[in-house]
Amino acid sequence: MLSLWNDVEAREFVGDLEQRVYTSRLLGRDPSLVLHGGGNTSVKSAYVNLFGRGEDLLYVKGSGWDLATIQAQGFSPTRLAPLVELSTLESLSDVQMANELRVAMIDAAAPSPSVEAILHAIIPYKFVDHTHADAVIALTNTPNGRERVEEVFGGEVLIVPYVMPGFKLVRLCAGLFPQLTDSTQGMILLKHGAFTFGQTARESYERMIALVSKAEAYLTRKVVPVSLPSAEADSAELRAELAAFRGQVSRVAGFPILMATHHDPQAVAFVSRDDLETAAARGPLTPDHSIRTKRLPQIGRDVAVYADDYRAYFEANAVRASAPLTMLDPAPRVVLDREWGMVTLGRSARDTGIVEDIYRHTMTVIEQAQALGGYEALPAADIFDVEYWDLEQAKLRAGGKPAPLQGEIALVTGAASGIGKACAEALLGRGAAVVALDINPSVETMLKRPDLLGIRCDVSDEAQLTAALEQTARRFGGLDVLVLNAGVFPPSTPIRDLKLSDWDKVMRINLDANLSLMREAYPLLKHAPRGGKVVIVASKNVPAPGPGAAAYSASKAALTQLGRVAALEWGGDGIRVNMVHPNAVFDTGIWTEEVLAARAKHYGLSVEDYKTNNVLKVEVTSRDIGALVADLCGATFSRTTGAQIPIDGGNDRVI
Repeated sequence: MLSLWNDVEAREFVGDLEQRVYTSRLLGRDPSLVLHGGGNTSVKSAYVNLFGRGEDLLYVKGSGWDLATIQAQGFSPTRLAPLVELSTLESLSDVQMANELRVAMIDAAAPSPSVEAILHAIIPYKFVDHTHADAVIALTNTPNGRERVEEVFGGEVLIVPYVMPGFKLVRLCAGLFPQLTDSTQGMILLKHGAFTFGQTARESYERMIALVSKAEAYLTRKVVPVSLPSAEADSAELRAELAAFRGQVSRVAGFPILMATHHDPQAVAFVSRDDLETAAARGPLTPDHSIRTKRLPQIGRDVAVYADDYRAYFEANAVRASAPLTMLDPAPRVVLDREWGMVTLGRSARDTGIVEDIYRHTMTVIEQAQALGGYEALPAADIFDVEYWDLEQAKLRAGGKPAPLQGEIALVTGAASGIGKACAEALLGRGAAVVALDINPSVETMLKRPDLLGIRCDVSDEAQLTAALEQTARRFGGLDVLVLNAGVFPPSTPIRDLKLSDWDKVMRINLDANLSLMREAYPLLKHAPRGGKVVIVASKNVPAPGPGAAAYSASKAALTQLGRVAALEWGGDGIRVNMVHPNAVFDTGIWTEEVLAARAKHYGLSVEDYKTNNVLKVEVTSRDIGALVADLCGATFSRTTGAQIPIDGGNDRVI
């Protein structure tokens, strides 16, 4: 591991706190050191208060901040003296500790201090760094972890036995600190991570790099790298099986979850291990890497399932708490299967990505530790204590209400622009993960976010549709919402001049393609945890057709009738099918300024009057359509199916 310190960069960070920001970001750049908010750093610095009196502060990483992107305001400014005094107490409850930390802050708007703030305070150095370095964990999470650490680092580090983070760790370390010498470079907390310290930000940071480098060099000498299989495309069709599994897991969890399937060389190599069951079933790297093991036979698949679920331990040991425990959901976080590869699960696409990152590091450490004699994590009781820690319970109880469609998966056709794009954005805004299909390649890059998958797709090609559904199931786990929006509006043509080839083209895109997509999506929709939803974007031309639009009107009418039949056939599977009939939506691509001006002139109206030429005298926008479509997929319309809803400002012919 190389130091990323750069003198030119460092000169831009002036002062103790800014230097702390700089080296914290250096640590955060490397996910093998800290991952998704893990680890913490601090600096002790002088401060002059409002009365002109000087006092020492501890700036420690605040809750919710990530070292990779932390700024000065991400550090909690806390008076040092009260923290040091707290460390002298014989005992201190976690709730009391959290309160005392908040009381000791000088800025009420700052984030809550790290739970390890008191430990940072009593380490007798100006700068302190703490990481969960993979290489260090690979040494400590073995049956003879202490001996490995002594072998690698000798007397350079203070070795601290594992105790639960918080005040217990403070008391243990306080008793060990008399062993610190000028040659001590840091501390290794068994099954937890590494601390380093120094009088400058650079010294503390580079001591961490040096310690981790020694661990990496040791692993290089002792561990033969795993031979990864070649990256071959997985051609199996798993979408129906994945959707069924997701439905079952969501029922166990009690809410919809997302699943991302990974069949890359690393995942395939790990799930192909002969000792998969024993190697992977021994718990997380640290209490901060909360992916643990539990068999879920009720899921009905012979896979290794790794889950946050200590209900059985809780009940067996009759644990009691001062406040009711908020039980973490029992849904798995990682599924390891020889056919599927690795599947990561979470309430959102961001969550599944975090789980993926954590477990990829977990796989690496398990491989290394197994080569050193066996991977050994904390006992279940210790992990349970952290998970049902009063501080963690408080976080869970304080959690906000989830978005109405969180954990659900929507597929929208014609999503690169206009109404389709508005539908995609409205669904995203309500918490759904969205797959956006469009023949326009811009759909692949229209929004850069983990909960949106853009796929270039010609909906009139069945092979492309089925491939898109397969991608949907592998990326997110299944399908809850299907929005049929893609279509063509041909030039105005009277029936006497309408060619069969033009008629066929409209029918193929506006009708046949939607039949194919509905048929292929049905096996996924029927496993939607809250019931599947189909919304068809039809047209005012269904109840009130106009001259010159025979092919378009007939295709939308037939599509509406198809939706009504689907509502009848699929209701028993909990799938609701509804139609919306927009009209005069002028912010789409076909309505250029020139076209609008020409149409307004044809009716003897101004452009503004033409755009509001309806009963309510309002303009109807793509965003209005998107909002209605998203609302139809929520709880408000959970008892509605087969409905046809106009959204046109009031059209006298429709009324």
